Amino acid sequence: MIDDTKIHNLIEETKKNAVSEDLIGEILNKAKSAATKPSSEFSQTITLKDVATLLNVDSKNSSLMQKIMSTAFDIKNIIYGNRIVLFAPLYVSNYCINSCTYCSFRAENKMIKRKVLLDDELIEEVKALQNLGHKRLVMLMGEHPKYTLDDFIRHIKLVANVKSDPFGSIRRINVEIPALEIEDFKRLKATNHIGTYILFQETYHRATYEKTHTYGPKADFDYRLDTMSRALKAGVDDVGIGALFGLYDYRFEVLALLQHARFLDKTFSIGPHTISVPRIKKAYNTPYSTAPPYQVNDDDFKKLVAIIRIAVPYTGMILSTREPPHLRKEILNLGVSQISAGSKTDPGGYKNKQEHSAQFSLSDERPTNEVIYDLIQMGFLPSWCTACYRSNRTGKNFMDIAKKGDIQNLCQPNALLTFAEYLLDYADEKIKEVGWELIEKERASITDPSKKKFLDQALKKIQNDARDLFI
Repeated sequence: MIDDTKIHNLIEETKKNAVSEDLIGEILNKAKSAATKPSSEFSQTITLKDVATLLNVDSKNSSLMQKIMSTAFDIKNIIYGNRIVLFAPLYVSNYCINSCTYCSFRAENKMIKRKVLLDDELIEEVKALQNLGHKRLVMLMGEHPKYTLDDFIRHIKLVANVKSDPFGSIRRINVEIPALEIEDFKRLKATNHIGTYILFQETYHRATYEKTHTYGPKADFDYRLDTMSRALKAGVDDVGIGALFGLYDYRFEVLALLQHARFLDKTFSIGPHTISVPRIKKAYNTPYSTAPPYQVNDDDFKKLVAIIRIAVPYTGMILSTREPPHLRKEILNLGVSQISAGSKTDPGGYKNKQEHSAQFSLSDERPTNEVIYDLIQMGFLPSWCTACYRSNRTGKNFMDIAKKGDIQNLCQPNALLTFAEYLLDYADEKIKEVGWELIEKERASITDPSKKKFLDQALKKIQNDARDLFI
């Protein structure tokens, strides 16, 4: 699945070509052209050699970087339009038996305060998130017998049924939990509540992986790498992958991540539904996190985000609150399609935050409503849409639509309806003023008569207290 030798060779042999404006332009034109035409294979966009060439571009070369970044933004708009999907993480337990040198949840960290949410506490967390307007969550847990998969499945069902005034509900629960066997994935799928199963390889470089994961079930590199294959075999058809940038050379990680994505697409006809791009951040009592060996600077980080979008145009890209507001705003123009907002990384953090219980430090602590206002000011449409998840547009069905560039036609009306819900139920007056203006502007841009008619009728119903309407 991951060919280390090929990756290293590609990085070396493309260095000399990474200064050629003509070659870079040719690669970018090929990528943009592919994004505008139906295709069934990721390999029909650009090659790994092309990607390696782009990765070797000096991030200080403003001329070439501008071309890379503008191409990424154009491709994102072709496939997804100006929508930005919002979500929040929900940590249920921070107990863990693994030793990951960069994580404060690591088993040997005796200074962190451990916590498993009780049912009542979990319900209060969910209500707090609903009161911020959230409809989409990522539920997370550590790996420990004190909190098992049985416990987590019970809590998924609990979260899915929490309601709050005025119209609070969770419509999509993505999960980021330890690697499972096929039978356990089937149990997870059988809840009928999960959306995307997310798992980061952390680093695709085997020697680095072994060095940074010293014991525990997670120490098995091959078992973790094969997790998404097991998930897809079990019928969990939306999967999300990623690498933790800072553990090893970011160029290697991007190329390996793309090898992984293309392997999944070739083997299962389902590429990753999402790709995440976290960087290591400082974690409590975790010295390794304060000076990662391959720290990625901001310029290289922006470059790698843009290149992933160019190389995998049909996949949702996720940016978390690990990054500071100014950088998040810049990266929104590089192809990201999903962001977290108002995040907490400790169990109970939304209602009763306690010191020294979080997984890592956050750099964007803006409240959710401020993030939403900034999105609108930048020309983006905030979205909480979950229609695909409930209309069987998942897995291969979703990929077939997205690869043809048709997903935007479905998602734009649905996104507008979820935004209207937010304006009516949770927005402050400042957001309402600019929000309704944005809805009218976006409504006018819809050219399909049937979709515009549906949107107009649904908006009237929502203003009369109907909710959760979608195509």
